[in-house]
Amino acid sequence: MLLNIELKLSFPYDFDRALERLSGTPVNFVDLQQRFVRVPMEEGNLVKVQATGTIQEPAFLIDGQEDEEQLAHIKWLFHFEESLDGIAAHFARTDLAPIFQEHMGTPLVRSFSLYGELMKSIIHQQLNLTFANTLLMRFVEKYGSQQDGVWRYPKPERIAAVTVEELREMQFSTRKAEYVIGLSQAIAAGALDLESMRMKNDEDVTTELIAYRGVGPWTAQGFLMFGLGRPNLFPTADIGLQNALKTLWKLDRKPTQDEIRERFPDWSPYLSYAALYLWRSIE
Repeated sequence: MLLNIELKLSFPYDFDRALERLSGTPVNFVDLQQRFVRVPMEEGNLVKVQATGTIQEPAFLIDGQEDEEQLAHIKWLFHFEESLDGIAAHFARTDLAPIFQEHMGTPLVRSFSLYGELMKSIIHQQLNLTFANTLLMRFVEKYGSQQDGVWRYPKPERIAAVTVEELREMQFSTRKAEYVIGLSQAIAAGALDLESMRMKNDEDVTTELIAYRGVGPWTAQGFLMFGLGRPNLFPTADIGLQNALKTLWKLDRKPTQDEIRERFPDWSPYLSYAALYLWRSIE
């Protein structure tokens, strides 16, 4: 029997901005007008998360979960059980205070699929966003599945059996095809266990991931931030973040990576939120 509940939060939470960011990935089923997203669960059901409140008094209808374990997972995905107040207070004392005031209550929403997050990161490498999303949807539509209008990423076992030539026909580069297949084979064989990474520290996850072709530090950081929701990562080489800081700091050039790292003591232990809010400031 599927359950539905009403959930109210005791801290400011901007679900609409979270939905805007989720809608940037076409695999996600997001309705900005009706303020909801449908989340495909590993057990096969779909959970609908819909906002009914405001930023200052956030409330949600959560419909379709099978049990308390699934409800806890939804709360974990959307950062419903951890107040954002402490993060906002931390940055109120830093040079990032203006953007934290403007984007108050924006959560770091975790990816609905760890495998999907890794595949998306590989597919997006060195491509402009429009074509990257086109390629991602070709991949999902051919090898994944659709349930009541909601797309699911393919199973690793499915992609492990795909040939490089098949992906090349979809406009994957040879190397990117090899990366996607190689990682899927490792996951399907149990050599790479993404779920177990929830319990490992950032350094161990990074070391494990970058041992595979196609996964560099940037991809590992993205997986940690958006897959696992780790709070203290900042990709200094990201051009978008450099441009956001150039604007915020009123510079006539992009800041160097060393200049950015000099601010880390002030921004830690919430570097991921610094990155998220800086991205939001230029989106």
